[in-house]
Amino acid sequence: MDHHHYIILVITLILTFSSLSSLVQPTTFKIINRCRHTVWPGILTGADRPLLNPTGFALPPGRSRTLRVPVAWSGRLWGRTDCTTNPNGQLTCVTADCGSGKLECQGRGAEPPATLVEFTLNGDQGLDFYDVSLVDGYNLPMLVIPRDGKGAACSSTGCLVDLNRACPTALRVAQSRSVVACKSACEAFGDPRFCCSEEFNTPDTCPPTEYSTYFKHVCPRSYSYAYDDKTSTFTCVGADYMIIFCPLPYTSEKLLEARQEKADLPLVNKTMMHIGRHSGLSPFGLCFDFLLC
Repeated sequence: MDHHHYIILVITLILTFSSLSSLVQPTTFKIINRCRHTVWPGILTGADRPLLNPTGFALPPGRSRTLRVPVAWSGRLWGRTDCTTNPNGQLTCVTADCGSGKLECQGRGAEPPATLVEFTLNGDQGLDFYDVSLVDGYNLPMLVIPRDGKGAACSSTGCLVDLNRACPTALRVAQSRSVVACKSACEAFGDPRFCCSEEFNTPDTCPPTEYSTYFKHVCPRSYSYAYDDKTSTFTCVGADYMIIFCPLPYTSEKLLEARQEKADLPLVNKTMMHIGRHSGLSPFGLCFDFLLC
């Protein structure tokens, strides 16, 4: 190969790689804590995917942290609560503990019950797939808002209300007389009918149950059981994401408009919203203003 052709080849390669890098940019997650208390986010990367660090950290009330996420990352994120460190330096959390004994989860997932945010970035047809899942139970309200993304199914999703206050008695996890989390029916009873396992391991044999219907009624865009795909999975192209702990259901939209970050928010029953504005509670005893109640 002569010198002239070599130079042309190098320039072509440079332009090709530059073009590819401009098409697929790293995504950012802005993680925001609007709870009255500290939340300890945990992060688990899927198998054979580039690792997202850190895998855990503390996020005080009113604070946020932005992470740059590797291209084609897949995994889940959740919030641990009421974490303490013993004299030996071991960290334990009352809900959603990952069992590492440390601030970082180091490849360990959340112990149910836990509200989970799940992502697969740059997946099929270059789409980001994401959802908020209550399949493993619930411990915190969470909201995911895509920013600057495109696509018909590019919308916010999450669970805006405090399910712990209205958790069915059989699913409650209590600590010092307070309900701190709400189990899934699968975890609570171990029944294959609730777990979509054994002879109930297909969409036809595992329809919604009274328990998953309860979760779906209150949080209509969240995953309520294993085969709840059609109304619970969202897709975007080219988005960055805000992940909010304890979002404010009836003030979020105005706040986002003021910050030019408006997105379609998950639906909440209008009657419940009206009562929430005046009392902080829904007819089910769900707290709407997480900074006041």
